[in-house]
This record gives sequence, structure tokens and C-alpha cells, in this order.
Amino acid sequence: MPTGQAGKHMPRGPLNRRDFISCLGGAAAWPLAVRAQQAKMPVLGFLVSASETRYEATRTAIGRGLNEAGFVEKRNLLIEYRWADFRYDRLPALAAELVARRVDVIFSTGSVVSALAAKAATTTIPIVFANGSDPVQHGLVASLNRPGGNITGISFINAQLVPKRLQLLKLLNPKTATIAVLVNPKNPNAADAKSFGAAGQALGVKIFIVNASTDAELKQAFSDAVQRGADALLVHVDALFNDRGEYQIADLAAEYRLPTMMANESFPGRGGLISYGADTRDLNRQAGVYIGRILRGEKPADLPVVQPSTFALRVNLKTARAMGLAIPEAFLLLADEVIE
Repeated sequence: MPTGQAGKHMPRGPLNRRDFISCLGGAAAWPLAVRAQQAKMPVLGFLVSASETRYEATRTAIGRGLNEAGFVEKRNLLIEYRWADFRYDRLPALAAELVARRVDVIFSTGSVVSALAAKAATTTIPIVFANGSDPVQHGLVASLNRPGGNITGISFINAQLVPKRLQLLKLLNPKTATIAVLVNPKNPNAADAKSFGAAGQALGVKIFIVNASTDAELKQAFSDAVQRGADALLVHVDALFNDRGEYQIADLAAEYRLPTMMANESFPGRGGLISYGADTRDLNRQAGVYIGRILRGEKPADLPVVQPSTFALRVNLKTARAMGLAIPEAFLLLADEVIE
């Protein structure tokens, strides 16, 4: 039989010990190679005071900004998510976990409370925040143009817009004499309420505060507002009140027939009466771009805090009619969007 044919038909013998160990070593190296590849990817820490289900829109907007900066999750970027589920006392421990994980950047959102927890956890890891409170007032940055340190981000400047929002509620219904402001007492921005009375006094309107720090307390807050004679309600910024919480607030406003305003641009589209504020989705996209720039080597201290330059007024006429509210023509002329 020719040697070639004999080699072709010769049955394979048992694998010797050396070959077996060689094969085993190669197989074991595969997951190690995968882990090594993943280890080379930058890691973003995603710190949020809210729950995952309420921040889908924010995650999407951040992802768009990251993509613009050349980063795609799981392809060339790993993201470690930490959700406090509205238990703000958990944030320091969650921030510490991200620091121990040695993430490359921390993104904090869901009110200023998340950014403050991140700031307390590290002075070296870059932090990008996105919230509506004054970052200078809360000590996050030295100034808007020159943040200094390891922190920069996006300010929706919601707190600074309270006087304008009160003015719009008064214009919406000139008979308005008393406005309730809904705040979460567990959020550091509840301290903003100290300035609300003076803003209302300038308009000839009485201001009082109602509190809610859980979904269950929202209904009681609306009940308290009505019992105390509120003609309207302004929702201050807090993660609990955002996203899905908007539906609950819109439903309660309809149930109590209480004209209600939020900052979120999506509120009127979800059945709410009125909103006034910046385009938070685009601002969150810009936060994603900032994260990407820092991952590529730029320093937070050199990136000015981004502020919105335009604000939109939106009103839902269907909701107004259901409340028996006749909106003045002068108000409608100011609206950027009117939902029929």
C-alpha cells in the first residue's frame, strides 16, 4: 500500500499527554484573551438616583452623544450602571463602588444629589453631571466657564427658571392668587424653596410648599395643595417626578383639576397641561459628547459647563378644556407648541 494512502487511512491514535495539555492551554487562553480585550476598553460609571425604567430616554440620549464621539457600548466602551431607585441614601455607596471599579469617567444624573455623591467619592476620576440645579451654588464647580477640578457637565438651569415659570402660571390664569410648589424634601435642591416666596411676592402671588419623596406621597401632595387653596401647582425638578412619574402627575392634576406645570418638555404630550424648559434630550446628548471627549484625553477643568440657550413653552389645550380653563390668547401667542 502506498505510504500516502496508508497515512490517509491510518486510524488516529490516542492523544498523548503533551498534545492534550497543549490543546487545553489554548482553549483556556481564549476567555483570557477576551477578558484582556475587554480590559482595554474604557469604562464609564453611570450613577443615577432614579430607577432604570424611568431613565430610558436619558440613556438613549447619552448613547447618541457617545456615538458622535466615537464610542459604542460593548464595542469599544463598557458601562457600569448604578441605580439608587430613589433611595438617595444609597448614592454614596454606589459612587464608592464605581471608584473601586476604577472607572475612567463617572456620569451622574437624576438631580444634583447624584453629582454630589460622585464629587464626595473622588477628586481624581473625571465626573460629568447633567441636572437642573445651579452647579456653582451646590459647589460642583468653581465657575461655569472655568469649572476647575475633575468635574464639568450640563446644567438645565431649572432652578433659575422658577420665577419665569411662576410668571407663566399667573399669565395662564390671571386670577391665580396661590401657587403650590412640589418638592422632594430628600433632594438637596429642596433648599431652593427659600427663594420661591420672594419670586411669588414680586408677582403678587402666595407660594407654599408641598412635599413628596415617594410615588405614594404624590397623591397626598396634590390633596394638600387643593385643601390649602392652591390655584396652580409648579413641580420642582427631581428624578422622582421625571419620565414615568410625569404620567402619574398628569393623572393627579386631572383628578384634582389643578393646573400643573413641569420643566420636562414631554409633560404636555403625556396629558399634562404646561411645560417650560430646555430640551433635556439634546442636552443629555451633549453630555455624552463631553464624556467621549474626556475619554479621549481632554480634562473636565478645560470644558465649560454647557447651558441651554433656548427654552420652549408647551401647552395642551385638550387638558385645559377638561379642567374648564380658558387660556388667554396672549398666552397662546407665547407658546412654542400647542397640543390640540
